[in-house]
Amino acid sequence: MNTLKLTKEQQDEAIRTIQSYFEEERGEELGDLAAWGVLDLFMTELAPYIYNQAVRDARTTVNQRMASMEEDLFALERKLPPASR
Repeated sequence: MNTLKLTKEQQDEAIRTIQSYFEEERGEELGDLAAWGVLDLFMTELAPYIYNQAVRDARTTVNQRMASMEEDLFALERKLPPASR
């Protein structure tokens, strides 16, 4: 599987978010290069776990919807006339 990609705008926003977090929570000023390193760590090491959980959640939702659709389809079936002998 390919590595997860962000657009340039998403990368810039993520870097600003990381810098803001470090400033507010840790009182540390983080430069662009350091923030990029944190983002790269998250994208390469943590994102696959999050991605896989999202796939599992989507699979569960699809399975629930399919079960519901199957029930709806059974409800649409018409009763057959009794077999004549």
